[in-house]
Amino acid sequence: MTTRLIHISDVHFGVEDRSALAMVERIVADEAPDAVVCTGDLTQRATHAQYADAAKWFASLDVPVVLDPGNHDMPYYNLWERFTDPYKRYRTLKEEVGSELTSDDVVLVPLKTTVRAQARFPWSDGVVMGAALDDTLGRLKDLVGDPRTKIVTAHHPLLGPKGSSANPTIRGDQAFEAIAAAGAHAVISGHVHVPFDEVRTVGGQSMRLIGTGTLSTRLRHGAPPSFRRISCGPGGKITSELCEVTH
Repeated sequence: MTTRLIHISDVHFGVEDRSALAMVERIVADEAPDAVVCTGDLTQRATHAQYADAAKWFASLDVPVVLDPGNHDMPYYNLWERFTDPYKRYRTLKEEVGSELTSDDVVLVPLKTTVRAQARFPWSDGVVMGAALDDTLGRLKDLVGDPRTKIVTAHHPLLGPKGSSANPTIRGDQAFEAIAAAGAHAVISGHVHVPFDEVRTVGGQSMRLIGTGTLSTRLRHGAPPSFRRISCGPGGKITSELCEVTH
């Protein structure tokens, strides 16, 4: 037996692709995965209405739901709330529909890559703060000797595309090296709306990076909406199948 996950990201309620969501609904209903994992950007502008739509949809799946926040999930129009309590609306959604995955095969460890503001503009790309990385590394330390596959979930990819001269995620290289050294087998993410699945190496540490596309109308680089089936066995066994949505 293996643990079966549906990995989605960048649903962007407010500009969601209803055909793509319907396909995910059918897959979940037919296959009853152990969990749906969404790596951020649940909404487009973090409005109350968009969060309400997200809550209704995730609850309708009737399976455990694991959530991470994305850069679009902090208020855009209420700057006071963005700077004083940026994840208030996200926390409400997570408390309403979120779950913890319990599995003999795999453990999911979150890494927060979003910040309320940055010294660069726009504020959309990732930043790995020291406290966030320490939290993730602490969780991985507690799993030393655990035979399960260890997958870190994050909104932003930790590395840029192969061959790129700069990493859009600030301190992503350092995070990659530290997380790989701490025993993680893979990082799954979203944000870029373009899927990928590759093994990368930083500082002599290798790890698998898996990204899925968007389920919104905000398509990039010709990539259609997509999601992934991910199956996990213990000891780092991960199989991933990209599912593209055709209209």
